[in-house]
Amino acid sequence: MNGCIRSEDKHSTDKYCETIMKASSVRLLHTLKAENSFKFADISVRLAGPERLQSKPEVKSLQFGKHFTDHMLKVEYDQRAGGWQRPIICPMEYLSLHPAAKVLHYAVELFEGMKAYRGFDDKIRIFRPELNMSRMNLSAARSGLPVFDPEELIQCMCRLISIDQEWVPHSHAASLYIRPTLIGTEATLGVGAPESALLYVILCPVGPYFGSSGVEKPVSLLADPSFIRAWPGGVGDRKMGSNYAPTIKVQETASMKGFQQVLWLYGEDRQITEAGTMNMFIVFKNHNGERELVTAPLNGLILPGITRLSILQLAKEWNEFKVSERVITMGELITLSKEERLLEVFGSGTACVVTPVSSIHYQGDEIKIPTTQTDNPIYKKILHTLTDIQYGAVAHPWARPIDF
Repeated sequence: MNGCIRSEDKHSTDKYCETIMKASSVRLLHTLKAENSFKFADISVRLAGPERLQSKPEVKSLQFGKHFTDHMLKVEYDQRAGGWQRPIICPMEYLSLHPAAKVLHYAVELFEGMKAYRGFDDKIRIFRPELNMSRMNLSAARSGLPVFDPEELIQCMCRLISIDQEWVPHSHAASLYIRPTLIGTEATLGVGAPESALLYVILCPVGPYFGSSGVEKPVSLLADPSFIRAWPGGVGDRKMGSNYAPTIKVQETASMKGFQQVLWLYGEDRQITEAGTMNMFIVFKNHNGERELVTAPLNGLILPGITRLSILQLAKEWNEFKVSERVITMGELITLSKEERLLEVFGSGTACVVTPVSSIHYQGDEIKIPTTQTDNPIYKKILHTLTDIQYGAVAHPWARPIDF
């Protein structure tokens, strides 16, 4: 399993963690060290019998989050029993929870989203997992849930993937989605940090997030300022289920009106934050006549996406256009559109990678965006570069191979 613990650019990882902690007033990273974390060396494995193994779906029939692999990883936490217990890989099974479990009453839970990719060389790789683990620990600290050693969980997940390796699609248009989840299981009513918790990881093969036509199909957005996803001092920059449930009704409204996603705005000046579950990027010609790529800053209103960070790092490395992290408003976007300086709008995330935006509906007006008609679009170069790294077409330290 040496491939799972190979380090990448540590400076980039530490800088990322430092940035998101400063943005959300979370205590310093060294306070998140898990002294009594579970250990990969203690893992036990109980394989599913032949009668429990499932048939694997065809790649072309994959729907996001609908199919699950044969096994899962579970690690229990019990403060009274000394903290983290031994990690276990077992057949996929239902969870048994007391009706008073804190996760069911106070949403004491969080999750992450990652992927494993089968490369052109048939090797399986995961993409920058240490960043997901750092973000997961920050979410845990904010939720009163126990933290853990990131590398120990990465190695446990690699072992799980190695067992279910044939579930990683033999396709460069599909991948294996990894969902680490941490929930409070203490059976006590009353708001407070739980004394018991469960960390588990499930896997599911997935195709393109927005359907079988592919990730490059442009989407349309509904921007309604009467709904707010996150606010300063809140937890909009944490990956918790409580951030997502309140968005469902608004998303249904957008779908009924013919739009694929909701563009979330904030404040009297209508700041552009996220679209659905995606970080947002805007490309335009600035007053100097050069292309500029801008995305919202990490000020607590948006999720610090791993794909977002990767895009910014690639763009700065290329040095082909200006790169900015700053507030951008709907008013500025409308002005750019009217002056024909708006070139591209696209979203990014683990599930969708990069998705172009074709239009935004705002207060009765439709803003058409020439994202897919722009010459040499930035979004396409970013998409192809990221997927080349993820599927091993080019060697890169962000893609960490799993050695079986």
